[in-house]
Amino acid sequence: MKKLINAPEAVLAEALVGIAAAHPELNVDHDNRIIYRGSPTRAGKVALISGGGSGHEPLHGGFVGLGMLDAACAGEIFTSPTPDQMQEATRVADSGAGVLHIVKNYTGDVMNFEMAAELAEAETGVKVASVVINDDVAVEDSTWTAGRRGVGLTVLLEKIVGAAAEEGRDLEAVTALANRVNDNGRSMGMALTSCTVPSAGKPTFDLPDDMMEIGVGIHGEPGRHRVALAPAASIAQQLVDPILADLDFTQGPVIAMLNGMGGSPLIELYLMYGEVAKLLEKAGVTVARSLVGNYITSLDMAGCSVTLLRADDELLGLWDAPVNTSGLRWGV
Repeated sequence: MKKLINAPEAVLAEALVGIAAAHPELNVDHDNRIIYRGSPTRAGKVALISGGGSGHEPLHGGFVGLGMLDAACAGEIFTSPTPDQMQEATRVADSGAGVLHIVKNYTGDVMNFEMAAELAEAETGVKVASVVINDDVAVEDSTWTAGRRGVGLTVLLEKIVGAAAEEGRDLEAVTALANRVNDNGRSMGMALTSCTVPSAGKPTFDLPDDMMEIGVGIHGEPGRHRVALAPAASIAQQLVDPILADLDFTQGPVIAMLNGMGGSPLIELYLMYGEVAKLLEKAGVTVARSLVGNYITSLDMAGCSVTLLRADDELLGLWDAPVNTSGLRWGV
């Protein structure tokens, strides 16, 4: 294992120190491992909180700021944050308008966020709602989930719902919007290599140089199948076809994201997006907005994922609204 670390057990704590040093506009609670906006949630604004295991940066801490999240809880690498962390984030971020928990569908995350919501409501009276994201078409159930995994759509949902919360929509409206986004988005990923978790010190799974994993999850959990390495055009086809087979994306504009898993250079991601764009055009899908880069990663795993979201004028307007976070910034 060759990584830029001091000690495997100190990676998260020391990364949070670096985030605090690099982004003085954020507040970092090192004891509870929570990243907050630098200014308290303004009165009347619904607070958005997300979180999960670390190792997927910039998700979620990189999306704390204007137009997206109010706070993000960082669990250990690939391990859910605790209910206590989430409860504390909920208590601090609430401004009286309530809190929306944005949860990826992984069993530990779902269970711990539910416990946190119950504790927050019982002990502090904060009104909490939640959305569980389940956009991965690769599997119906996985190693770590009941039902589909929550993956790339999380980025798009946090952006769109974050803009709605900035507009001043109430908790019921923000939650309804989050569920609508979740219902209209689908994702599919693949891996060229395994990632290496620092505490393990070796690749999570064995993947020969001439093979690739199709439908892999963001923790390296198995996908649909393992097949021979193929050209980018074929890989794009193997990602796009299952998404289009699962949901009709031809009836209106679409937001498309080509996401890197952390170990593939941007030139390869843009090459892949070119192949995806050709397939979508051929299928009659109109891409109105696109995003290419590393947004929900899996440490140093090479590979990519494709996410499509059916949109309309409202969702496109919210997508275009100003955002100012360390991981996503425009319009400011």
